[in-house]
Amino acid sequence: MEPVSHAPTWPAGWTPTVRHERTEPLPEIRIDRHGDVARTTVNPVVVDTRAFPVQVQPNIPWDGPTARPGKLLPKHTRDKSLDAGPNLRLPLGTVSNESRVKVASLFPGISATPWTPPDPTLAVGPDHVVTTVNMAIAFYDKEGNQQFFANLDETGSPGFFEEVGAGGFCFDPKCFYDHDAERFLVLALEYYPDESWITIAVSDDSDPNGIWYKYRTPAIVSIGDATYWVDYPGLGFDDQVFTVTSNLFQLGGSGPGFGGILYRCYNKLPMLSGNPVTFTDLTDGGGSAQCAQQHGESIGPFFVSLDSQSSMRVQAIRNPIIQPQLFTASVAVPSHGGSPPGAPNPGGSINALDGRLMNVHWRNGQLIFAHAIESDNVSEVRWYHIDTGDWPGTFGTPPAAPVLVQAGAIDLPANRHGFYPAVAMNVFGDIGMVFGQCASAETPSVRVTGRTISDAPGTMGEPQVVVESPTGADGRWGDYFDLTVDPADDTTFWYVGEWASSDGWKTWIGSFEVTPPGCPGDTNGDGTTNVADLLAVIAAWNTDCSIQPAGCDEDVNGDGTVNVTDLLVVIANWNCSL
Repeated sequence: MEPVSHAPTWPAGWTPTVRHERTEPLPEIRIDRHGDVARTTVNPVVVDTRAFPVQVQPNIPWDGPTARPGKLLPKHTRDKSLDAGPNLRLPLGTVSNESRVKVASLFPGISATPWTPPDPTLAVGPDHVVTTVNMAIAFYDKEGNQQFFANLDETGSPGFFEEVGAGGFCFDPKCFYDHDAERFLVLALEYYPDESWITIAVSDDSDPNGIWYKYRTPAIVSIGDATYWVDYPGLGFDDQVFTVTSNLFQLGGSGPGFGGILYRCYNKLPMLSGNPVTFTDLTDGGGSAQCAQQHGESIGPFFVSLDSQSSMRVQAIRNPIIQPQLFTASVAVPSHGGSPPGAPNPGGSINALDGRLMNVHWRNGQLIFAHAIESDNVSEVRWYHIDTGDWPGTFGTPPAAPVLVQAGAIDLPANRHGFYPAVAMNVFGDIGMVFGQCASAETPSVRVTGRTISDAPGTMGEPQVVVESPTGADGRWGDYFDLTVDPADDTTFWYVGEWASSDGWKTWIGSFEVTPPGCPGDTNGDGTTNVADLLAVIAAWNTDCSIQPAGCDEDVNGDGTVNVTDLLVVIANWNCSL
């Protein structure tokens, strides 16, 4: 089989270009010590995508030489080694022989651009799907009909971020849909000589077709006598702020080549109406922290990164708008072998990266995330569920630290490799997952799996293939897949993944269910969650449903007991009606 070509020189002598020359110097963002807070205010540019002369610009699969964006950035490296940590033989679930997912139809997403890897991400609203890749964006309805396509940079006609000042190099894009604010958000990084930007767009409603408030926020950070630029962003939200994390690499001056992690918090409220926003910046050690996308009222935004081969680093920012303060906890997890090996396939070997996280989801105190690790010289997917409780608290000494609830391995048979996992939890407590799979004689595929809240701890259902590549792949691929929950029912999982073809990489978008959609908390089956269901839960309070042959209708989250969790599900879905 013919492998996909990855990362030749593109094009000879090409360098990033600046779209708009600056007439004023960038504002200084100075953070000399971890714990210091910098504040910067920026104004938006209001852009209506319906005014673009062509709504669906051509996305003809690129068949010329491609480039990896990282090769066009300043040289940047950091120590990615992990301490072994104590050898912890904590409980680790596995894969059952029974599927838990019902796969729906899928449709093609964005096809090959001049850039590889594509880094696909996904945002799903009530009626629309938004996806980004290096370096393009597209909008679809949920049937897969494309409504908008443009490059992110100035190579579009115009590019999505061109009118806010973006030049010819927007990279590492990400997107999400904020269920509470009912808005889409899109991010891309920009780098040009002596310039680094975090560029963000917020839709004015739940329809991506129309007005966006676009903010081009400076990202050159001064630490001591050195300046740093940003790379590899994380993107998240809670009920107060939008959050971005990035790795800091030295641009100039004298200092360490790696400056740690930048944590940036944007006050959501002014951005939802297109007003100027003041954002805050903090730094800390470590690298590649991933922001959580959060559902429910939280104490502050959460972040997760690697800590050791037997622990994960969970962080949260208390008072992110007024007086940001970063708290850190180390959470023990089952030991693993560290960074995964490459994933051999008929096209070569896919780089499974260094064990970094692809996404993080938090829902009502439950933190869900996954990554790939080394296990018996195979790239294996591991996933984790952590209870954050009341940590880090709203003031004073933090309460009890987060604890591991369950962990699982997607231990594939016959030396098959898993990589690029993304996970999320829905309103029923179901966990969904998408990941890539391949083997020496097996081309890369996109797989989905899931579990219900009543499954044995750490167990996932048998993975189901949704897309299988007709050809192999080599080198940097993904670099990540993405998965989220549909806000229309807070139940259905949507995913995006990459597959390989003879004419370059392609992405596919699809959905699946674990628990069928309905009205959570509808205990009597009348199609509405209301006072009758509330009274039914109260009447059955503390009932042990595990001893009932058919369970209990009042145990709406399926954990075996009628308790406060079921009451909260009823309240959260009050007046839901089919």
